[in-house]
Amino acid sequence: MSTAAHPSGPGRVPAPPGGHPLRIDPSRAHRAHTALPVVDETSAGGLVVLQQDGHYAAAVIARRNRAGRLEWCLPKGHLEGDETPEQAAVREIAEETGITGRVLRRLGVIDYWFSGEEHRVHKVVHHFLLGALHGELTVENDPDGEAEDVEWVRVADLSERLAYPNERRLAGMALTVLTDG
Repeated sequence: MSTAAHPSGPGRVPAPPGGHPLRIDPSRAHRAHTALPVVDETSAGGLVVLQQDGHYAAAVIARRNRAGRLEWCLPKGHLEGDETPEQAAVREIAEETGITGRVLRRLGVIDYWFSGEEHRVHKVVHHFLLGALHGELTVENDPDGEAEDVEWVRVADLSERLAYPNERRLAGMALTVLTDG
């Protein structure tokens, strides 16, 4: 029996099998955590679609997540000034994809939380279905430089491409709207 795995004495923490002793101060293990302030954010975006070869395609973007991995997602961004969610969606989609669209209908709202170093964020994102009017795919007009790539993807294939389950659900709703007319 290893003495490192089974230390003697009060307040001693055993080492995991084959590992190094844990450096946990038991007297600090139950200290109260200071609550981070909450920041509310509102964004808007969605799917801008066109028909290609008899199928609907949507412009989707690739951006880095907080861990640095490239993920495909729907274009979106913060409302500016007194913009409505619809106006912000049209602007953000154009900035991040190069495609100007017209709102066809509201798809839904995604509501989620995440934490940063200094605060927790409660984010509400309004999503819309837009019909493409004009433009060329490009990420060059993204003022934040977050979008690294943009592609037309068949709406029927978005469930395999999009990184986030809530966005995949919205893409499924858009496909239903588009195909059921």
